[in-house]
Amino acid sequence: MNTEKTGSLYGKWGGAGHQIKVKVPLIAFTEDNSFIIYCPVFDLSGYGKTESEAEQSLTTVMDEFFKYTVHKNTLRSVLKDLGWVVKKSKQKPMAPPSMDNILKNNADFLKIFNNHEFRKFDKNIEVPVC
Repeated sequence: MNTEKTGSLYGKWGGAGHQIKVKVPLIAFTEDNSFIIYCPVFDLSGYGKTESEAEQSLTTVMDEFFKYTVHKNTLRSVLKDLGWVVKKSKQKPMAPPSMDNILKNNADFLKIFNNHEFRKFDKNIEVPVC
């Protein structure tokens, strides 16, 4: 598997509110001849015939996730359910869960961790402030 960090996960959706940049872990692996990029802090993944297609797919999935949860006014509760610390502080309004916490609480991620060769890398993404 290619070990260089490629692509960008910045979407084009602007939303009505403010956004903050957050560094999130991404897990790249292959399964059934497809490349998969999994973002455990959002429990979202994208896939494709190449790693670049998988990153593009994840970008689309994340854009739709943010559009939907912001529109339904559920982003804050969904992030909390995923283990995020969400505060009303303007200094540090939110932080993703630790990888240790995700491994303990996310059976899908534990399965990837135990059963696949993978590459972890971090990306800065913009998250709507909730």
